[in-house]
Amino acid sequence: MTPTEHFHPEIETMSAGDMRALQARRWQEQRAYLAAHSGFYRTKLGQALDRDLDLDALQDLPLTDKEELRASQEAAYPYGDYLTCPETKVVRLHRTSGTTGRSLILANSRADARIIAGQGARGMWASGLRPGDRVVHCLNYQMWTGGVTDHLTLEETGATVLPFGVGNTKRLIEVIRELGINVISSTPSYPALLKKVLREEFDLAPRDLGLRLALFGGEAGLDNPDFRRAMEDEWGFGVRNANFGLSEVMSTMGAQCEHGTDLHFLSDDVVFVELLDPGTGHRLPIREGTTGELVCTHLKKECQPLVRYRTRDVLTVTGTGRCACGRTSMRFRVSGRTDDMFNVRGINIFPSAIQKVLAAATELTTGHFRIRLQGPGPYDRVQIRAEAAAGLAEAGWATAARQLEARIRDVTGASAEIEIIPFEALPRTDGKTSLIERIPA
Repeated sequence: MTPTEHFHPEIETMSAGDMRALQARRWQEQRAYLAAHSGFYRTKLGQALDRDLDLDALQDLPLTDKEELRASQEAAYPYGDYLTCPETKVVRLHRTSGTTGRSLILANSRADARIIAGQGARGMWASGLRPGDRVVHCLNYQMWTGGVTDHLTLEETGATVLPFGVGNTKRLIEVIRELGINVISSTPSYPALLKKVLREEFDLAPRDLGLRLALFGGEAGLDNPDFRRAMEDEWGFGVRNANFGLSEVMSTMGAQCEHGTDLHFLSDDVVFVELLDPGTGHRLPIREGTTGELVCTHLKKECQPLVRYRTRDVLTVTGTGRCACGRTSMRFRVSGRTDDMFNVRGINIFPSAIQKVLAAATELTTGHFRIRLQGPGPYDRVQIRAEAAAGLAEAGWATAARQLEARIRDVTGASAEIEIIPFEALPRTDGKTSLIERIPA
């Protein structure tokens, strides 16, 4: 194994025992820091942080959720009383989109920014980015962490980065061709818009751009082998889920290597992970086959450290041994989010399960769809609008809908009602695409 296969080899190939010892040392330092500087956790946890509280004892503490952070910020705007450093140390602010509630203000110190960039670089490096690559970064730079923060992680690898942002897709294509760009960083739904503009404005096929690697993040579905294979066949680039993370915790905590579609957790040295049973809240063992909600505790964070933060992401552990790439951290897939999960006649459904079925049915649909949920649920069936595949005649839409309904029932156990809509009827976007349309009752 050559050193160039890992960005931080001493961390990424560390044994489980050595990593646990490192985590234990860093948690004691972070615990003492929180006890001295966090008004939020002093109120929430009382004297618990004054004790020699070890990592196993964390499970006895209450969880922290996003609504608590929002309330803290409203009471002590803009940072909240969980800010644990002087305001003079804050060097960068971000603001979340607020799509699932009021926006959060995210503060980082210079030390935080260095950690975040290094963690992100591990992910981009694992996914195949190297010095000498020219990567165009097509995420929103306007306040959202995916823009500036991910740009800095790309730079940290030594690659050459073009900060393009979102919008003006025609100009993006021109720039890729003019500058010899060979890597793109974007949401996985963005290539569909690129493809449309390539066809309509340039009379070019996706492979004509000559991209060798696509670094994706921000949306689900990249562990779906059919979706991934179809995109790689069409574009000729390697598809990587390169930046799984959460703005409040760490912008990048996981990424795929070239040896599979599972994600490596790459932040064990700065984030302690628990997996909780979504029903009972009990801590689950991290071993192959375990599925649970991801809960994170910072081990090194200066501005806004969190203890037992509920991410709402549900993960399934797919491996804990050494990967062929040499990394020793757990490997996982994201099953969905607890706040996206909905119930159909007693069956819990994640949008990613629907996506997997439709992405595989390339003869019937493009794979672009929307789930329509009317009212709070539970629901009798899943209502879906799905695009017809290119070339599928309208006379065949009803048959296609019945076939897709049967496949969804076989996979999920839930009944579906599918409306086939014309090819490319759904908008293609350069940002995150929501798969659920919620309709008031």
